[in-house]
Amino acid sequence: MKKKILLIGGGGHCRACIDVIEQENVFEIAGIIDKKEKIGDEIFGYKIIDCDDNLSKYTGFSYALITAGFVNSDQVRVKLYIMVSQIFSMPKIISPNAFVSRHTDILKGTIVMHHAMINANAVIGENCIINSKALIEHDATIADNCHISTGAIINGGCKIGERVFIGSNSVVKQGIIITDDVIVGMGSVVTKDITESGVYWGNPARKYK
Repeated sequence: MKKKILLIGGGGHCRACIDVIEQENVFEIAGIIDKKEKIGDEIFGYKIIDCDDNLSKYTGFSYALITAGFVNSDQVRVKLYIMVSQIFSMPKIISPNAFVSRHTDILKGTIVMHHAMINANAVIGENCIINSKALIEHDATIADNCHISTGAIINGGCKIGERVFIGSNSVVKQGIIITDDVIVGMGSVVTKDITESGVYWGNPARKYK
């Protein structure tokens, strides 16, 4: 029998997560938790059964996954993760269509989406999104609460801090270090270490704010 899992967050990212969970075929989705006004709605046949305030009612379910996205801000996702991980086990979810080296370490609460590639000796922290077709090269480290977006490339030996968003089709040069709380805009090329939090974009990437 499959293990039951609750999904926390019912937006667009949730839809993508449902597809990965269904194809991984390890968990049965027991329901979705979202805003109070959305209770009763359905996503791909799965009901939004309650809101965040009532999570303690569902301790009979052992597993949960944060399916709120991280685009403009990570605050909601991180807050939910802290709260939910005190009640439920947070499994890692890996698409069967992804390539993940057996010589990697992926921590709890992280989801690896379709056609992502994670190569040898990479380390991925908790509550991360490694999105479709992202490439994490050998010896790279991604800290907790990061989103490596669609088609982004993190080259060998890079160290990405906590709460970092790397936009679609961005490239981070080998060996680069990026500090915590950084947003790298889509299509950017990071050629130098980023030592100050903020928003960066361009080729080469420069600080915007």
